[in-house]
Amino acid sequence: MKGWESHTRAVEALVASYAAIAPGDPVRLAKPTSNLFRPRSATDAPGLDVSGLDGVIAIDADAGTADVQGMCTYETLVDELLPHGLIPYVVPQLRSITLGGAVTGLGIESTSYRNGLPHESVLEMDILTGSGEVVTAAPGTDHADLFDAFPNSYGSLGYATRLRIKLEKVPSHVVLRHLRFVDAPSAAKAIAEIVEAGSWHGEKIDGLDGTAFSPDEIYLTLATFTDKAGPTSDYAGQRVYYKSIQRRETDLLTMYDYLWRWDTDWFWCSAAFGAQNRWVRRVWPRRYRRSDVYHRLLGLDAKIGVSKVLDRIKRVPGREKVIQDIEVPVEQLPDFLSWFDAEVGMRPVWLCPLRATRTWPVYPLTPGEIYVNVGFWGTVEVPAGSEPGLMNRRIEEQVHALGGHKSLYSEAFYDEETFAQMYGGEVLAAARHRYDPDGRLSTLYEKAVRNS
Repeated sequence: MKGWESHTRAVEALVASYAAIAPGDPVRLAKPTSNLFRPRSATDAPGLDVSGLDGVIAIDADAGTADVQGMCTYETLVDELLPHGLIPYVVPQLRSITLGGAVTGLGIESTSYRNGLPHESVLEMDILTGSGEVVTAAPGTDHADLFDAFPNSYGSLGYATRLRIKLEKVPSHVVLRHLRFVDAPSAAKAIAEIVEAGSWHGEKIDGLDGTAFSPDEIYLTLATFTDKAGPTSDYAGQRVYYKSIQRRETDLLTMYDYLWRWDTDWFWCSAAFGAQNRWVRRVWPRRYRRSDVYHRLLGLDAKIGVSKVLDRIKRVPGREKVIQDIEVPVEQLPDFLSWFDAEVGMRPVWLCPLRATRTWPVYPLTPGEIYVNVGFWGTVEVPAGSEPGLMNRRIEEQVHALGGHKSLYSEAFYDEETFAQMYGGEVLAAARHRYDPDGRLSTLYEKAVRNS
């Protein structure tokens, strides 16, 4: 636990490091990990000192709240909270995602169908703005405009140093049921029924997500939190979680293992590194079976170019990264998956229902409407000489046509006018005028599309 005195010193160090950056120089966080999948402009400029902002300040178990520093990872946050029988309302799938990152960059998980996105359980935030001032933003205050505009702003309005969040009381275990559906319309219908009722055939559902292995093999995983103990599965060992979905109808995990069930194999993406091969897995240290390790391996490949050499050997004409999370209204899910199968052909894909509790202008989902997040992460072959982002541009167009939205942690190709319409351009401009009058921070469009 960090405590308030330590937090105050860390904020002072951050403010001083910001003041030391010359006007016109790029502003970056000096952080060891990232969950972004878009390139950034190279710079030798020093980053902001966030080294002391990586922990929990205080927990109020009686009130069900915690004050947490912006660079605190969910792994650290869960480690602090679970001994109290508490977790955040939404715990994103990957251990190294930070609370500040999930709020300014969005996050999602199986409790999002009832709790929304991570920023919807934030009560107030301290934010270092572009003017170099730290302000407290909360609903009903003088800085309510910044509180509303901050989610999905990706550092274009500043950086959260402290967030007070609501917590959920949870038991020790989670019972899972994997329900198979033979087509997307029936799966979408079941999603809508579960979200509306909060239950399935009379049994309370605490978490809901899905895995689509093929057009006629789609599973919804229903999670029920319970104090009933028993033999539990271990998917941080030799077994792989996503493969169990096809092989068993029910399962039992500890709460801790449920929260990180996707992290060990980065959903299914660890297969690209051989980590799912039984012989490799036996010698791959358990502590290195985690998403941030695989992310670093990707970065190493980008520098060395092993995958490009292999593509030349295999005579692959061209390859494009398709790493995206999108949301479409639940009734449009079958149409999107049908289009996706025909045009992209990548499986499996992850499904995660959500429902926003209110309007957030920079990621404007209709409150009360059921959306389904579709996550797909990999590469596809494209014709030689294809325009950059050919497949990603098609995905953007299709999602937009279906009334959906796309997260901005990966590459985006929208023109500036369309981007402003979709991502609260007027609201962002007004907030930047007030909190960053000298324009020291990059705009959201510069960050998400121009990669500056």
